[in-house]
Amino acid sequence: MSEALVAHWRAMGLPGYAQFDNAMIFHGSHGQPDVFGRVIRVCASLGIVPVFVPPREMGFQAAIESFNGRWQAKVWARVWSASLDDLRGRSDAYITASRARHAVRIEAAPERRPFPADWALDLHQPPVGLVVYLRRTSDAGTIRVLGHTFLVDPLWPHRLVRTEVDLDRQQVRFFALRRRDPTDQPLLGAVPYVRLPARPRR
Repeated sequence: MSEALVAHWRAMGLPGYAQFDNAMIFHGSHGQPDVFGRVIRVCASLGIVPVFVPPREMGFQAAIESFNGRWQAKVWARVWSASLDDLRGRSDAYITASRARHAVRIEAAPERRPFPADWALDLHQPPVGLVVYLRRTSDAGTIRVLGHTFLVDPLWPHRLVRTEVDLDRQQVRFFALRRRDPTDQPLLGAVPYVRLPARPRR
């Protein structure tokens, strides 16, 4: 998966952020705390902020889930593909048409940065920068991220928050996220982020 992302960004340029669902292929293992998978490490090494959408939600805060649903309905489920190449061709045609439909929005997006010619991924280097998780709080105002439970605000139960894990400052920040004005995201609080020691990579 990371190879496909790198190929795409080489062709299209580097965005400021990229949204992913919570599958292990994107995030890494959910069984151990403080695990950052290959995709997060690729993003970190290229200065891209990975954003993980709320699990099992399809609203404005989870555009990638809506796109996945449309792709599955229009490509995966509509016509049987006899081979991987045939499926890739149908997928490429759908994505081209989708980009054409959303051309105005795409052109209005911030300009992408060029892909660095000398880039190489070093898995022995710890990830840096920000990792963002969009999450809904529990009835006690807590969320669970990276194997840790954080208290956001007991007065903000069952509400969406944007959680910034700042690996450089070793801090986790929580921002309110509201449908009526997604651009207004007041800070709810911040706590230190102490990563567990990483296991040696083989």
